[in-house]
Amino acid sequence: MNYPNTPVSPALGRVLATVSIGFVVTQLDVTIVNIALPKIGADLHADVAGLQWVVDAYTLAFAVLMLSAGALGDRLGTRRMYAAGIVLFALASLACGLALDATMLVAARAVQGIGAAAMLPNSLALLNQSYGHDPKLRARAVGLWTAAGAISIAAGPVVGGVLIAAFGWRSIFLVNLPICVAGLLATLLWVPRSGSARKIAQGVASATTTAIPRGIDLSGQTLAIVALTAFVAAVIEWRPLGLSHPLVAGGFILALLAAGAFIVVESRVAAPMLPLSLFSKRTFNAAVLFGICVNLTYYGMVFVLSLYLQRVRGYTPLQAGLAFLPLTGGFLLSNVASGWVVGRFGVRVPMIAGAITAGLGYGLLHFVDVSTPLIGLLLPFLLIPSGMGLAVPAMTTAVLASVEAQRAGTASAVLNTARQAGGAVGVAAFGALASGAAATQIVAGMQAATAISVGLLVVGGVMGCLVHPEPQASALRPHETCRGQVGKSH
Repeated sequence: MNYPNTPVSPALGRVLATVSIGFVVTQLDVTIVNIALPKIGADLHADVAGLQWVVDAYTLAFAVLMLSAGALGDRLGTRRMYAAGIVLFALASLACGLALDATMLVAARAVQGIGAAAMLPNSLALLNQSYGHDPKLRARAVGLWTAAGAISIAAGPVVGGVLIAAFGWRSIFLVNLPICVAGLLATLLWVPRSGSARKIAQGVASATTTAIPRGIDLSGQTLAIVALTAFVAAVIEWRPLGLSHPLVAGGFILALLAAGAFIVVESRVAAPMLPLSLFSKRTFNAAVLFGICVNLTYYGMVFVLSLYLQRVRGYTPLQAGLAFLPLTGGFLLSNVASGWVVGRFGVRVPMIAGAITAGLGYGLLHFVDVSTPLIGLLLPFLLIPSGMGLAVPAMTTAVLASVEAQRAGTASAVLNTARQAGGAVGVAAFGALASGAAATQIVAGMQAATAISVGLLVVGGVMGCLVHPEPQASALRPHETCRGQVGKSH
């Protein structure tokens, strides 16, 4: 079916800019901290395992709480949850900047993750409420929204290097404060209250939607936290303690048991935090698995590359940050292009092409060693973000298109939970591979990580082949809006 190609109004543009602020700040803190790890370790006396927790405390809290945050957004209002997340994130960032030891920093990073969990799924749900009626317009909006987050991920090491050189490592957290203030003000001024976003997009005064009311599944939430935290902890401690150590073996067993119990609970409770019915859709499943592969490889490689540049090549944080600069340009161009490609060719083509391109980049990194000149990193540093930037907006569009509009918050939370969980596992696993003190150990770990990354991107390409090729409208069709009916899902 053809849908009208709605022009982007100033009001729609303001909504897109506002929700993009939240995505920027949550994604910036995923990678900006990587470039500061050696300085943090020296200042707070933390080893590699401790530094992995500085990264993963944020990513884990981010991952395991997004499902509940998405449900709360569906129940209490996406705008309210988004604004609350901004406030909490700002307060936690202040605590990170004032941390006196590694334990305090890890705890504050976990609270940052809670704020990020409240922001991200509701940011995407707000965008979908405003743009979901027009598949092509939504594809362009998702491309720009994703570009903002992807560029902030890529720019994190660069921005971090500049801030550390000028003001010290604490500044990488304090810089969030003015961004959060701007985001909160924009939310209060420009974002409509839940249920009225489509009025902006369609100009229909009576347009309303009925969110699916859902409570908090405490048993499911607890089991999800236990399962993912135990698994990541076991992976982090595997290398220093050994697989036979009771803490490591016990962590894997606990993770397996908690994961099994989680599935049982979610299949039986009246209001599950993870509706298993979502996984009856092939496109949804394939896109989520694609997201896991992409985040696991990228987050893990950025962690390892930060160690490689500073501990093997001896770069300062500023020099290491500037070495990451090609990532920013690659993300910028490919994310913007992705919206056009999705609108013209559907979601399948950019997902497959993106997986192949990024996989080639990781393949080239496999041959990097201690003596490789810096120019040898340029091509892979361009290919990886170019492929990811092309694929991720298409993946996000595929997920939104596979569910009803009322479940946009929950679906986006599932997607981003899976992606952040993949990122946490990537940091834990790849960090463990490169945890040695010698330069040759770090290089060997990086080469093993690149080989794994290539394999995962092959899996991602296969997942891309399984998605529905055309972006569909998950929101209400314009002629059905006033009646509150749901369009057909795919």
